[in-house]
Amino acid sequence: MKNQLIATIVAGVILFVWQFISWAAVNFHKSEQMYTPNQDAVIQMLSENLEPGTYYIPQAAPGEDQMAALEKYGGKPWAVVSYHASMPTEMGMNLFRGFVVDLLAAFLLVWILMNFSNLTFKTAMLGSLAVGAIAYLTIPYMNSIWFEGNTTGYIIDLIGQWGLVGAWLGWYLTRK
Repeated sequence: MKNQLIATIVAGVILFVWQFISWAAVNFHKSEQMYTPNQDAVIQMLSENLEPGTYYIPQAAPGEDQMAALEKYGGKPWAVVSYHASMPTEMGMNLFRGFVVDLLAAFLLVWILMNFSNLTFKTAMLGSLAVGAIAYLTIPYMNSIWFEGNTTGYIIDLIGQWGLVGAWLGWYLTRK
């Protein structure tokens, strides 16, 4: 139990620190946070026309035929907009929640790896990368198929964070 707890805490910290580096220090995800000099005008227009929520624009109106809307809007500009009425500046709860999620993800990975009958460094590393690949393929990559986003930052995260976690767990969990 002690080994599982230590493995989980260190792996969770690795995930958390990597995510700070990835999103803030180095910002591998800058293509998802682009700047526009027109931001004030865009925000003003959005605040006058939207309630808080996430929108896929253009969209068929309620009761409108989906195929007719596709024909009507096909080939024209489109956007995915997440609009919020107020920008929070307090990050404490978000950081806490993020760390808890990282600990949970680490715990689940440790649990999976500890159920291998013959865990080796290689299987821990490949198992960790496989978990990262599953997460990447089913969320960011799948979204990029439909919403044409750039997933380069997520691929770097897959290799970086899950590789580091796999190396840690491969070393720590296989010590005799």
